[in-house]
Amino acid sequence: MKSAICELLKIEFPLVAFSHCRDVVVEVSKAGGMGVLGAVGLSPEELEIELSWIDAQIGGKPYGIDLLVPNVMAGKGERPTRDATVRQVPEEHKLFSAAILNRHGVEGAEVSDAARAAMARFGENMRDDGASRLLDVAFDHPIGLVANALGVPPAYMLERGKQRGVPVAALVGAKEHAIRQVMAGVDILVVAGGEAGGHCGDVSTLVLVPEVSEAIQAYKDVPILAAGGIVTGRQMAACMAMGAAGAWTGSVWLTTAEAETSPSVKEKMLVASSRETVRSKARTGKYSRQLRSAWTDAWEQPDAPVPLPMPLQSIVTEPVLAEVNKLADGGHAGAKQLATYWVGQGVGMMNDTLSVRQVVANFMEDFLHAQSRLQAFVDD
Repeated sequence: MKSAICELLKIEFPLVAFSHCRDVVVEVSKAGGMGVLGAVGLSPEELEIELSWIDAQIGGKPYGIDLLVPNVMAGKGERPTRDATVRQVPEEHKLFSAAILNRHGVEGAEVSDAARAAMARFGENMRDDGASRLLDVAFDHPIGLVANALGVPPAYMLERGKQRGVPVAALVGAKEHAIRQVMAGVDILVVAGGEAGGHCGDVSTLVLVPEVSEAIQAYKDVPILAAGGIVTGRQMAACMAMGAAGAWTGSVWLTTAEAETSPSVKEKMLVASSRETVRSKARTGKYSRQLRSAWTDAWEQPDAPVPLPMPLQSIVTEPVLAEVNKLADGGHAGAKQLATYWVGQGVGMMNDTLSVRQVVANFMEDFLHAQSRLQAFVDD
């Protein structure tokens, strides 16, 4: 396709897929798009294993990695030990989480401070030294993209990308953020509307994409990947009509046959409507959209403690939800009510378990149908 994204990323179809699952990354790239591996939860050693496996399977097709280096977080610029980080978590938050489990009959799933300390690695990878170590590993592989979420990419990320000829993308949820990213020198803007799963702003994709596209023209015409609720080719075509050069997707891959998603969560997603998600700070300390469940409802109640700043809130929630999902997969009724995962409002159209290749093919076919439909409006 004639797209700035296709030219920059050396791909056939401007569909970029974010996933924590290496199988999804490989299959999207082999189908003509680009898979991007979420790396923030991996140690350098684990990332080396994942990227080596991808290199062996992907047949030379391009792929990328996604990091999370926020401009604002608790302990920014510091290097606390994991135990010191865990000690910053108030007892109130631990007790509140335990009470939610007890109300749903989840017994024997108490989370230890050791488990919380293991989760503190997320915070380490969000800091500059941790992110740099992951970049060291990534640049030893033939990656074709580095993406950063939650703020302007740090200078070392932009510089190393330029040195290696690897484009650097940044996720934005507001016009003013996009302008700052362009002025900092990013190569691609991932413009994510509030419909998106995971971290997102509160402006819809329909408004945000044309707003950003127009606003950046005074600075530089940086290619835009539209994101937020996009699970079909017709939505992708609509966003490209509004100024995007392609689409960044995440949620649509969660119900594929290859996805890493917990079986119990996948079952809930397949029957969920587009109204069954919630945008909340309760999972990471920053607003993120996830599947609504008894767990998310509890954190929205008046008696719930105020979510902690990133990365402390994740230390509260992630070890608990990991245990919940294991129990839910084993058939525990209370755990099934609590089980949740990040997903966008497009979940209402994710009704079948398909292979990744079939999802990409559906995107292509649906895109062409939408293009033909639009063309028919102006044909004689």
